[in-house]
Amino acid sequence: MNEQSQNLMRAITGPVILITVGVLFTIDRFSSFGFAQTWPILLIVIGLLKLLGGRRRREFIEPPPPPGGIRQ
Repeated sequence: MNEQSQNLMRAITGPVILITVGVLFTIDRFSSFGFAQTWPILLIVIGLLKLLGGRRRREFIEPPPPPGGIRQ
């Protein structure tokens, strides 16, 4: 996955989760299904976003030298 796709996934993750929570509360309010029955959908949506987002590449950062100029 290229950098632009990763940035897009990071940008839409929050709004997608908020929309999902809103839909779940709407289902709770206007149907016979309660939030206690539908909250696992939120976990499924978060899992799908993680799968679609791919793995982040972490660059190796060299630790700073020890204090006091101690050399090995």
